[in-house]
Amino acid sequence: MEVLNLPKTVNLPLRVHEDLIRVSEELSLMAKKPISTSMAVDLLMEIYRAHLNNPCALDAFSQQLRSLNLMAPEEFDKYWDEPEKTPQPKQKKKHNPLIKPT
Repeated sequence: MEVLNLPKTVNLPLRVHEDLIRVSEELSLMAKKPISTSMAVDLLMEIYRAHLNNPCALDAFSQQLRSLNLMAPEEFDKYWDEPEKTPQPKQKKKHNPLIKPT
């Protein structure tokens, strides 16, 4: 039986997809060659793995992740699927949508 390496589809909320496109464009500018969104995802995963190869970085990131008040996956999807009710003023620091608002 032959196993085919067919591409898989990932459903992303629109805002996440738009951000991924911006990252892809930024990477393209840095590389001075085209970087597709799938290439950007692959590069970001490689950067993530390289960063966490450092035991200190892994420990610090793990502690930080455990201390966050993260949304459940269902809440996150609902948060992104709901249209914005009122325009948000621009903030210097971006709100991390994975963290529950307090």
